[in-house]
Amino acid sequence: MKLLVQRVSKASVEVEEEVIGSIGQGVLVFVGFDKEDNLDTLTSLSEKLLNYKIFNDSNHKVALSLIETQNDILIVPQVTLSVGTKKGTKPSFSHAADPETGHDLFTDFRGLLESKFKRVESGKFGAEMSVSLVNEGPITFWFEL
Repeated sequence: MKLLVQRVSKASVEVEEEVIGSIGQGVLVFVGFDKEDNLDTLTSLSEKLLNYKIFNDSNHKVALSLIETQNDILIVPQVTLSVGTKKGTKPSFSHAADPETGHDLFTDFRGLLESKFKRVESGKFGAEMSVSLVNEGPITFWFEL
């Protein structure tokens, strides 16, 4: 499982020119799933995401988490995070979860976040999406298990 986490002042995701998810201050999280991912992987990365120090404190130091700030989360499924790029010039999807498993993992990941957090917005698994964001800092983190 891979997460590309960007601190944003706002972000949104559209499907067929309709906004299906939108946040203010918070994080935009692109999520990719690998074949071996399971509930333990989802639980571990959801906890890390919620507790990782991403936001500035009153001294302008990166020292506060989503739990501490209660900022928003927008998660967007992105299978290309799990492709192999080491060989050749064509992406290899051999390590990525199959579409059905990926869909289930995305649904479960969102459920884990929603069970512990106030507001989680999301993109749509398998859809062509347009994502807009204003990255703050810029601050971007890569989480992988």
